[in-house]
Amino acid sequence: MSSSDRKMTEDETGDLKGSKKKQKKGDGWRSEGPKDPIAMLNSLPEKKQQEIQRALHLFSLGQGLPRTLQQARKHKYQFWETQPVPRLDGTGDGAVTHGPITDGEVSVREEPYSLPKGFSWDTLDLSNPTVLKELCGLLNENYMEDDDNTIRFDFSLEYLALKPPNWVDQWHCGVRVDSNQKLVGFIAAVPADILIYETEKRLVQVKLLCVHKKLRLKRMTPVLIRELTRRVNRQGLYQAVYTTVNMLPTPLSSCRYWNRSLNPRKLIEVNHPGAMQNMNLRRAVKFNRLPEVTKTPGLRPATNEDLAGIQSVLQESLCNFDLSPLMSLQEVEHWLLPRKNVIDTYVVEGNDGTLTGVVSFYSIFSRVLNHPVHTGLRAAHLLYIASTATDLADLMEDTLVLAKSKGFDVFSAFDVMDNCSFLEKLKFSVSDVSLHYYLYNWMCPTMSSDKVMNLPLPVFKDLHTEKKKGFSY
Repeated sequence: MSSSDRKMTEDETGDLKGSKKKQKKGDGWRSEGPKDPIAMLNSLPEKKQQEIQRALHLFSLGQGLPRTLQQARKHKYQFWETQPVPRLDGTGDGAVTHGPITDGEVSVREEPYSLPKGFSWDTLDLSNPTVLKELCGLLNENYMEDDDNTIRFDFSLEYLALKPPNWVDQWHCGVRVDSNQKLVGFIAAVPADILIYETEKRLVQVKLLCVHKKLRLKRMTPVLIRELTRRVNRQGLYQAVYTTVNMLPTPLSSCRYWNRSLNPRKLIEVNHPGAMQNMNLRRAVKFNRLPEVTKTPGLRPATNEDLAGIQSVLQESLCNFDLSPLMSLQEVEHWLLPRKNVIDTYVVEGNDGTLTGVVSFYSIFSRVLNHPVHTGLRAAHLLYIASTATDLADLMEDTLVLAKSKGFDVFSAFDVMDNCSFLEKLKFSVSDVSLHYYLYNWMCPTMSSDKVMNLPLPVFKDLHTEKKKGFSY
């Protein structure tokens, strides 16, 4: 066991001993009811829960990670300084411009990393509906919330597409409480082939990282990352790609988050960041008006017969980007074939039957808390848009029309790929939140956001809701 792991275990064991002493002392007056702190919180009225969570958020703001490179250079990254990632001063452990920072280990640790007393590892069986439901519960209550605690992300069983071709069950790594088997932590990765400049690399894409909000000060996040790294290394892979709004050592690229209102009345009423704050309702409705019907000839929903054509259109776009996924036909089917409430993909078919364009967006559902009228929000997030014949702005405008007709309230996108060619033109508004791309154990020059192609289904970076994460790395 490493010294950091041993210290964490000792600290958390001490916490557990202290809590046991208090429990014995208070047994004489304690009323019957749930004794688990998490259960006690959940037993409170929802309004009271929100007050407590808002207070926790205000506390976590002082402990959050830096948001800019200038702040990051003054910050001590207790965990990441031990990892094979580029340093914030531009140097790294590797001696080459492109390539691994450290070579693959000769031997990989066989035993799992130690957890605090009272917790244990569990490889989640995501083919089990009960386990899936349990995971959704953990994510919905702990993954993301907005800053004023009024909007909470709502995962669905259909969305957790964590079993793409060549998936590995050991990479679905959970943490449970021994006493009641409650799931309190989860991290997942999926295999991916990525083009990094001219290098094709098989690595993993980290998809989800979630720790119960009551355990975030216990430094469980670094242990989750170490354990997933160990399990990936056991399969002979030593590189990873991941994204986060937090500034860590060191971003490969950074992009901004943009919103386009489709239902301005609702966005204003729930105070969504996608609403124009300087507009009254009447002006906002007029400003965001869209055509009633699409205008691109041959635009239609994608089908199974379109998979090869979609793959061809996307591959033709690869030469324009320095970071892009390389998807097999099976992966195109897994990530892009339309699925209700998960992903919508449309193609543009030319007169000769060949595909000349593709556009896809995935669904983000959020619960609206404590509102007298609205209970939920539907957001569409752009994944891919590519065309060899249709102007991208025209194709994107048609996509907005389609999304609005399907009941979405807001459309969001990153300023990656060629998206900047239409974002302002189609009245998207830029947010103050950035998403950063990172490579683990790989050194290469940084790149601008227009040289980055979206990774398949980057598991919900509904970024206005993720700013509050209070992890300590």
